[in-house]
Formats: sequence, C-alpha cells, structure tokens
Amino acid sequence: MTDADTAGGTAAETSIAIIGIGAVAEVHALAIDDVAGATLVAGSCRTEETGRAFAERFDCAWYDDTATMLAETAPDVVTVCTPSGAHLEAVTVAAEYGADVLCEKPLEITTERIDRLVEVATEAEITLGGIFQQRFNPVVRTVREASEAGRFGSLAVANATVPWWRDDAYYGPERWQGTQALDGGGALMNQSIHGIDAIQWLAAGTMDLEPGENPVAAVSAYTAVRGHDDDLLEVEDTAVAALRFRNGALGQLLGTTAAYPGSERRLVLGGRDGTATVEGDELVTWRFREEDAADERVRERFGETGAGSGGATDPMDIEYANHARTLEAFLEARRSDEPYPLDAAEARKAVEIIEAIYESADRGEPVTIE
Repeated sequence: MTDADTAGGTAAETSIAIIGIGAVAEVHALAIDDVAGATLVAGSCRTEETGRAFAERFDCAWYDDTATMLAETAPDVVTVCTPSGAHLEAVTVAAEYGADVLCEKPLEITTERIDRLVEVATEAEITLGGIFQQRFNPVVRTVREASEAGRFGSLAVANATVPWWRDDAYYGPERWQGTQALDGGGALMNQSIHGIDAIQWLAAGTMDLEPGENPVAAVSAYTAVRGHDDDLLEVEDTAVAALRFRNGALGQLLGTTAAYPGSERRLVLGGRDGTATVEGDELVTWRFREEDAADERVRERFGETGAGSGGATDPMDIEYANHARTLEAFLEARRSDEPYPLDAAEARKAVEIIEAIYESADRGEPVTIE
C-alpha cells in the first residue's frame, strides 16, 4: 500500500498503530514522534494499567483488543512489538485490515513461520518489513559501503561478539523471555540476533549473491546455560559458533547474557586490504592498505563514543534514533513504491543462521545452509 494523496508536494500524514505495548513499544513511539509525517494513533495490549499509562504519555488511544483498534482507527501502518513467537498472529490480524506492517526482530522465531508471514502479506497485498536497526546505524552503514566498494580485498574474517548480561529477574516465571514458545531461543535469538544480522550483512557486501541467498554457507556451534538456573529458561544463555561464508571467509559468533556486567557489542570485518572494528557505536579500527581521502573524516566522525546502541546490561537502554531511521526508510518505500531494503527475505537470513546454529549444537556436527 502507498500514501498516494499528497498536498503541495508533501506526502500525506501516515497514521501508525502499535500492536503490543511491551518494553520496546516505547522505543517505537519515540521513533514515530521523531519522524516527520508520522502520527501514532493507538496501541493495543491486554493490561489496562500499562495501556492507559502508555496512551497518556504518548497522546494516543489504547485498546485491549487489536482487531477493535484496527477497525476503529484504520491505521496506514502498524508496528509489531509483541513477544517474538506471537508475531505471526499480530501480522495476520493487521493484514486482514489492510495495514502495512513493520515488525520487530526476529520477524518470527522460525523460518517456517516467517514463510507463513510472507504468504499472509502476499495474499493481503500489504508491505511487510523487518527491523534490524543496526543496518540504519550510520557507523555500520559506513562499514557496509566500504565492503561493497571492495576496500577489504579478499575477506578473511567476519566476527560478531555480544557479551551481555541479563539478571535472573529478566527470565522470571511470569515473563516470556527464555521460553521456547515465545522467545524461540535465548541469547542468540533475542539479544545477539542484531550482531548476527549486522555481520552477515557486512560480509554480504563483498559477495555476489542471488536474491534471498544467505552469505553464510555452514556453521559449527555449541550452546550452554552458564549464568542462570536451568529452571529459569528453556533455552541457551551462551553460544559460540564458527562460520564459513560462501566466498571462503571465516567468522566467529559469540552471544551470551551470562557475562556480568555486560559490555558493548563488537563487530570485526577484516581482509587482505583492510580492517574495520565497531564497538557499540564507536569505530575503533578503520585502516586500509590504500587510504582514501575521506578516511580521516570517517575516523573523526565515529572515533569517539557516541550515545551507544545500548542493551549490554539494561534491555531498555536502547537509543531510538536508529529505529527512527528504520521507520523513515519504510515509509519512504511505501511512498515511492520502491522495495523496502529490509524485506522479509532479508530479515529471514539471521533467523536461518540461528536455526543452523541450534541444529549444529544439538547434533554435535557442522550444518550447511542451503
């Protein structure tokens, strides 16, 4: 769907509703408020106290029933902030009312459920997009541009390290985090998925891939529960994996919520002709065999720690600026009828890698991603 109506060359106002007033809904609301031409009209959740407080803070309506919200407010776009394993249900309801959907990570907790989401969106003729806000982080995008330009030469390594911490209360008995049904996994599927998506996307810039083709060819992995009581969570709090990319490069993934007190996410892309290292939002290494005239400006711009991408210790320590950039890209795609760059096929790749990691750890042998 698109905003066809314009006035004086300016795109019409886009009304947005949020399905699921959980922790990340606040980030979405702040992002919506930051994007010109976007208006938050409503949010839905079952808990009255939470819903009313959210509605008062963000000057919107609250509904305890999503279908009623969509019928009465008829939003152009909905953003989905429900628990991960409930995304299929939320997208299906939104599709019935013809709203385009921008869905939090992971798009769903298995590739099979993601494929069902795609079928739902295709049949309803709505636009479905995913959220991996690190792709819209200026420092990460700068590394991707260098990757596409061939500045790393023959790529050797592509690593992502996410050494975070979550306390026992995070996996409490009344919470969905750490459950197989709604979280779909632990430290990988919930927290480290951002690093996994970012590093595969950065590495993919050095390859000539078919549409939807995963740049990771094979994985070999271990998972464990090391920092929490086994009774608290059904999934891993620690995982390590070795990756083999389709161009022959190798990689490492480390994801944990058991490394107190938690430290910044680290991405490393290195090859014969250069290396880039990103910690949080800081570019700590930017060196190439052949210097470019803009390299010193890049180091000056990103070489000092900025606001940070957060989440290492506090799951709510998240900057909303990259979410706002994500939303802007989604709305621009709707207006222009151009493809949204983080469509379902792109959002699926990180989940496909994580599924292979879980399978490898379970089987005790390498797993190929076809």
